[in-house]
Amino acid sequence: MNAHYLFIGGPELFVVILIVVLLFGADKLPEIARGLGKGMRQIKDATNDIKREINESAKNQGIDTDFVQDINKEINEVKDNIDDLTGPIKRNR
Repeated sequence: MNAHYLFIGGPELFVVILIVVLLFGADKLPEIARGLGKGMRQIKDATNDIKREINESAKNQGIDTDFVQDINKEINEVKDNIDDLTGPIKRNR
């Protein structure tokens, strides 16, 4: 399985990790990873709070937010139909 995250492949990711180890040393890696994980968790929590506030204010204003779930359902149905149509052909991402 190819690891492509933000258009970075396996070899590029290996080089980045190597550079980080050279710059900070192996003993600092757990601390750096913990800090990055904590930062990512804070960002995720903040975005979830914003989503919740938007949904609550929309409901208070009487705005129907169920259309987003309907759109996601339709998109998933189209994806399933395309997968059924293409069969065993794999799509490159």
